[in-house]
Amino acid sequence: MHRFRRLSLHFPKPISHAFRRFSAHQTRFDNAGPVASLLTTRAVVRFRGPDTVKFLQGLLTNDVRRFSEPPGDEAASVVPTSNLPAVSTPPVYAAMLTPQGRFLYDFFVYGPARPDQRLDESGSGPGAGSDEVEVYADVDGSVVDELLETLRKYRLRSKVDIESVAEAFSCWQRYGSNLTDKSSSAEEPEASSVGWGGAVDQSGALASRGNGLGWQWHKDPRLDCLGFRGIFPSNSIPPLVEADKETDENNFLLWRLGKGVAEGSTEIPKGEAMPLEYNLAGLNAISFDKGCYVGQELIARTHHRGVIRKRVLPLKFVDNDGNELEQKVSPGSEVMNATSGKKAGTVTTALGGHGLGLLRLAESFRGLGSLVIQGQEDVKVQAIRPEWWPSEWFMEPQQQSAAA
Repeated sequence: MHRFRRLSLHFPKPISHAFRRFSAHQTRFDNAGPVASLLTTRAVVRFRGPDTVKFLQGLLTNDVRRFSEPPGDEAASVVPTSNLPAVSTPPVYAAMLTPQGRFLYDFFVYGPARPDQRLDESGSGPGAGSDEVEVYADVDGSVVDELLETLRKYRLRSKVDIESVAEAFSCWQRYGSNLTDKSSSAEEPEASSVGWGGAVDQSGALASRGNGLGWQWHKDPRLDCLGFRGIFPSNSIPPLVEADKETDENNFLLWRLGKGVAEGSTEIPKGEAMPLEYNLAGLNAISFDKGCYVGQELIARTHHRGVIRKRVLPLKFVDNDGNELEQKVSPGSEVMNATSGKKAGTVTTALGGHGLGLLRLAESFRGLGSLVIQGQEDVKVQAIRPEWWPSEWFMEPQQQSAAA
């Protein structure tokens, strides 16, 4: 497979004011083919040592024991690249919490293919085996130093080395239309012939020499509609990324806003956010049967009580005629229900005419066009129900209590 020179599309900062043109043409983007973004706001941390999985299992909200076990049939969710292992463990999305159950950091946890699971340097078969346990995590780059310090405080006597490898590795996302749960061969024709076990693939042999870790695209562990995510060496462009299909990561931010998905310790306020209010259970970040971890008590109690009165929602900012307004709203703005006079919630993220807000469900959908920005009554707020939400999330809090 040919590699193309990366084309960078830069947009002005700050993030809440960026991306005018893309916002205005979102419909055209929704109908376009897949694009890819280098996620410069994310960084990569490596965990290595015999206690790696045990250490992470006691800290994170999700079950990571799969990284100490042989890959299973779930590897079928992987999209092949030119150094695809025969089997692969899919990544896990998880969070680290305070002892009181508040959000601290999010993690996309990856287990690189072992040498016997990927091509050797000749590209003709599997490499030699290894017993070393190694796990990588895609984390928020703005807090990586603080994260490392926090992890090392919990390490104690655990035999695990923790270090940033942000210079060596980068995080990428592929997203857009047609990237759902289709089979990889139908969706990605170039991917159906790579790796061993199929046709002879000269580009795969070459890539195996340049990418000794066998990195590849995986379905985003949160939602199919978010596309594919991966960690790749910083000195190379990932497979299936063409020069005219690479775009600024603010495009991916706007894609996430439309789906109602917050990411990182800025969009999910560190030390304050309740994980269930930010929909982390629906985003496959929480296991309710994995056993103990830091902050588990509040999560389990809230989940089993079954009452979540506030949730993060996609927002759209419009004028009185329904026309989209850009650069009018900033994070922290209060959303009011003009009909009831009650506060509905707060804008947590804003980009152009779109955003996310932590809103009370009882106020958010009470009367069409009733939500406004406090102090900017000419700015109307449309709260949007994401398609991926389960039906029970739409129930009124009183109905939730009765159902529980």
